[in-house]
Amino acid sequence: MSALRIKSWWKTAVIYQIYPASFCDSNGDGIGDLAGIVSKLDYIRALGADVVWLSPMYDSPQVDMGYDIADYEAVYAPYGTLADMDTLIREAHARGMRVLLDLVINHTSDQHAWFKESRSSKESVKRDWYIWRPATYDAVTGARRPPNNWRSFFGKDSAWTWDETTQEYYLHLFAAEQPDFNWENDTARRALYETSMTFWLKRGVDGFRVDVVNTYSKPAGLPDAPVTDPGAATQPCAMLVCNGPRMHEFLREIRRDILAPYNAITVGELGMTPDPDAVRQYVSAASQELDMVFQFDVVMVGHSLFGNLAASNASGEGKSEADPTHHFALPTFKAAVGATQTLIAGNDAWTTVFLENHDQARSVSRFANDSPRHRVASARLLALLQACLSGTQYIYQGQEIGLVNAPADAYPVDNYLDLVSQRVMQGVAAAHADSTPEVRAQAMARAFAALQYAARDHSRIPIPWNGAAKYGGFSEAAGQLAKEPWMKPHPLAGEINVAAQLDDPDSALAFWRKMVALRRAHPDLLVYSDYRALREADEDLMVFVKNAVEGDDHGKVLVVLNFSTDEVAFQVPDAEELGFADKTASVTFASLASTHKADAPVGDVLAPLEGRAYIVKA
Repeated sequence: MSALRIKSWWKTAVIYQIYPASFCDSNGDGIGDLAGIVSKLDYIRALGADVVWLSPMYDSPQVDMGYDIADYEAVYAPYGTLADMDTLIREAHARGMRVLLDLVINHTSDQHAWFKESRSSKESVKRDWYIWRPATYDAVTGARRPPNNWRSFFGKDSAWTWDETTQEYYLHLFAAEQPDFNWENDTARRALYETSMTFWLKRGVDGFRVDVVNTYSKPAGLPDAPVTDPGAATQPCAMLVCNGPRMHEFLREIRRDILAPYNAITVGELGMTPDPDAVRQYVSAASQELDMVFQFDVVMVGHSLFGNLAASNASGEGKSEADPTHHFALPTFKAAVGATQTLIAGNDAWTTVFLENHDQARSVSRFANDSPRHRVASARLLALLQACLSGTQYIYQGQEIGLVNAPADAYPVDNYLDLVSQRVMQGVAAAHADSTPEVRAQAMARAFAALQYAARDHSRIPIPWNGAAKYGGFSEAAGQLAKEPWMKPHPLAGEINVAAQLDDPDSALAFWRKMVALRRAHPDLLVYSDYRALREADEDLMVFVKNAVEGDDHGKVLVVLNFSTDEVAFQVPDAEELGFADKTASVTFASLASTHKADAPVGDVLAPLEGRAYIVKA
């Protein structure tokens, strides 16, 4: 093993993400809870997962589903209590599993005691714990304006909100109810570390997924963003507020002073950082900042940010990138995968492997084919892809059973509860307030079609545990007394559910279990190896080679994935294309895994949505 490619338990780990409200309801109130998670730990362990990552379970007004935290040291009451969290941590550890929490520290809720005190008076001792600025005024009209032109990440509104009590604006990169914390204040920063991290590390938590990890350090002077949306009052500011001047200092401080004494691990949510060298600054082992990050190259393929979605649909001209009729070319997807995989080539950085999370629609619907005929094959294909990519593996709840987006005809727009989805629809409606009823209806239909393709709601629909039970078995423990779930159940719960797949050897769940085991059996060839794409222009097949870093003597893995719904012939690569030093050597192929049939020969036709992996030696 190369000195640069250091082996660690968390690199070969499989991390299973749980969205508490939608995972399992133990008491029948229609909301998932901590006791429900505990009841499914054996299921998660049987999948092969080593770690559970919980999306925010803290006390919160739930404006943004818990990403607006009112008290870091308390649990949202419908989820349970601190004692329930202690039980979950203890029971996970008893099964040899670790626990990660979501660390949301760019902002708090406006209901947090600190912000309430901060906004109470300009003389408050906590006034400088958040980012306050006086108004500016129009030189002609004298109208009050925000301090700069920054746009919220949630829509086209200003990132500043006026506070009547103290007659100043406060900054919020996200919703107005999520005021940004002032990381420049040393006292405030240390208090934040204590309540959000140390408190939980002392209770046995093993690490954190760090929310929007590159936004804490704002640029000096808070300058206007460049005008990229002419005529609009606000402008996108991500390239200004991401990767600010003190970001690396802050993260090294957290690692050194807070995390290292507990050997806690971190994975950062690193958006708006397209330069791989900039990414490597965060995840280089030598930098001592983050263990790994989520890059969004792959999950953003064919998906426009919601801030632009309403505008593109409101125009009525052309297609939104997130329109369900939009089909990105496979080479675009392959290039995105390659960008995240080659990040670690020849250096001491590390990467992650994921196709779903709480902010993304379902991968089968996004990247493969979710029709009844093809959805199981699609789920198996994507499972094989993930298993063969380098980096720490992440599985999002329901991904392992091949859940798909809710069909449009069975899940109307009123079922979409995410604040971003609602703002998209509200924005389109407002833009067409003066349009004819026909034009307005067409615009709303386009916007809904885009949501059906890309909305975050799809990943938040309650998990169907038993298709024969009430509400898909989400509250099965409560039986017929269970209340309707907080989100409408999945319309396909009778067809796609855990119970139906547990004993089905051909199910998506069974195949995911095989892929997790396969990955664990071949870490040097699958987890730690180097990625090299072949035939990048091919519109139907994704072909790549994984090279063990020790060299050819340890073999290679050839992966061939048919993303089309047609049969496709595959031409066998020779030693030169596979990258062997002896370009004329005779090559042998031994089947490692297949989504369709065991020991599939390397040179025949691939079935629709079939994937294969072979160990290759020369």
